[in-house]
Amino acid sequence: MLPAAVFLLCFLTYPLGLGAWLGFTDTMIGRPGVFIGLENYEYLFRDRVFWLSVFNTLFYTAIASILKFALGLWLAIILNENLPFKTFFRAVILLPWVVPTVLSALAFWWIYDSQFSIISWVLMQAGLISAPINFLGDPWNARLSVIAANVWRGIPFVAISLLAGLQTIPASLHEAAALDGATSWQRFRRITLPLLTPIIAVVMTFSVLFTFTDFQLIYVLTKGGPVNATHLMATLSFQRGIPGGALGEGAAIAVAMVPFLLAAILFSFFGLQRRKWQQGGSD
Repeated sequence: MLPAAVFLLCFLTYPLGLGAWLGFTDTMIGRPGVFIGLENYEYLFRDRVFWLSVFNTLFYTAIASILKFALGLWLAIILNENLPFKTFFRAVILLPWVVPTVLSALAFWWIYDSQFSIISWVLMQAGLISAPINFLGDPWNARLSVIAANVWRGIPFVAISLLAGLQTIPASLHEAAALDGATSWQRFRRITLPLLTPIIAVVMTFSVLFTFTDFQLIYVLTKGGPVNATHLMATLSFQRGIPGGALGEGAAIAVAMVPFLLAAILFSFFGLQRRKWQQGGSD
């Protein structure tokens, strides 16, 4: 355990502790700071852009996570059936996940281009719109566009993970329920979903963590624009801390993300507790 402990101490505990300390200082790039207590947090409490980034982060995380779960579960159920070439489809479904995030973001940047968007071209050819859609120039269009890109990239992780969970459920349970007259929906609700709950808890916890801390996709597509409409807490922390030079303020924004991440971890913990109960252990 010692090598793992040293690794975590150097690359997790130390950066986290340093970031927490910087949040209480007025450190700037090129200038050591002094301890200023809660001044950074007091400033953020009055900062309209910070609260907008909190709203954007929660909205982005909630909508993207719900869509990834719904579509990922649907795909997992389909891929769990006896389909022809299902091994091939299982491999193909992983492509959005394994492609580097920056390449995915650049592809979506072209898809959302205000002049050459393929989506706008198809809709214009179909006569549904008369002018190209401003995907990344309008605040709400930009929010929905980055959510769509994140969902496309995150569905494979959810689908493959839930597929692995589905394959651990004994087929005999479904056969017995079918003999007793249970419908497909009843088998899903009474057998599949309860037995899949521990896997759902863990998978969705990771999905929420990945989405909440998303940086590359947003930074490549919009850099937080237009007018801060897509700034997440992670991108705002980087902007204030590195290009803006205010390391203390950037660190304070990053530390403010911790309570939300702890809430996601607690969600996973309670999911694992449910698994213990299902296996016959005490609550």
